[in-house]
Amino acid sequence: MLRELTKMELRYQAVMAVQVDGLEVTVVAEKFGVSRQTVHAWLRRYEQGGLEALADRSHRPVSCPQVLTDNGRVFTGRFSAKPIEVLFDRICRENDIHHLLTAPRSPTTTGKIERFHRTLRVEFLSGRVFDDLPTAQTQLDEWIQDYNTQRPHSACDMEPPVRRFANPRHRERPADIDALADARVGDEWITRHVATNGVITVAYQQISVGKHREGRTVDVRARPTTLEVWDGNELIKTVARTTKGAIRKKRAATR
Repeated sequence: MLRELTKMELRYQAVMAVQVDGLEVTVVAEKFGVSRQTVHAWLRRYEQGGLEALADRSHRPVSCPQVLTDNGRVFTGRFSAKPIEVLFDRICRENDIHHLLTAPRSPTTTGKIERFHRTLRVEFLSGRVFDDLPTAQTQLDEWIQDYNTQRPHSACDMEPPVRRFANPRHRERPADIDALADARVGDEWITRHVATNGVITVAYQQISVGKHREGRTVDVRARPTTLEVWDGNELIKTVARTTKGAIRKKRAATR
């Protein structure tokens, strides 16, 4: 299990090196001792299934629950001087939950929850002193309720998350035309239509932006080593360029 985890986390680091750090696939392949085709395969698997898709292919039932944590002592004692089973590990074992651990010194693996922890510290914990644990728990529950049902979130178009869950096929946000006209001009900006499979193509390089964006027109900022894909004012992703030279086709075909 630990050997599988190590492989999965190394694959995730390779994916992040391309998508977040903007390294070229060739550089990442050399760094991790694999072929360029292997890195491209990891990128496709991550795009299609997220972190779990980077695990070794196995016959484990797809319904097997998993949980991913960092290596904090509250979660695991596997790396203690004398390995022990802490309460969290025991609960996972007794409930047939596969406990995955992040690679050491890789905070981006659990980036979303780390970002939530920062919000929790700034908006809830900062400057507060609680009389006792029940009081703290009550106030935390109230804050969580407001966070999920009332507080605007920039990632949800300034709506609370509950509205996304209440209506998964949320209304499609129109692009900010003024912003596009003012800021997205020049040779480095191009446009593409999203195909039915959620993919756009830039100079023979295919980029998945999600099937839910089928039919939309997105903007691509072609930098020397990276491609930034924008949907309105939302930066969808940044990927390393796999081709060089000028991009001949600048605008999506008129429909």
